[in-house]
Amino acid sequence: MSESVYKVIELVGTSATSWEDAAKAAVDTAGKSLKNLRIAEIKKLDMRVEEGKVSAFRARVALSFKYES
Repeated sequence: MSESVYKVIELVGTSATSWEDAAKAAVDTAGKSLKNLRIAEIKKLDMRVEEGKVSAFRARVALSFKYES
């Protein structure tokens, strides 16, 4: 088995509808410019509140991709 190196970055995705959509937005956006995405781990979930109501869901995602030289 050959050795591999992976880089991990942290992203915050947002959505007006759900945490799942927020996490998906982060991964989908990263996938437009990064290759070989491997694992996405939800690190933290929170909500933005405005005037006493939830206005956005936010998902902090640790995303790994294979590093190639």
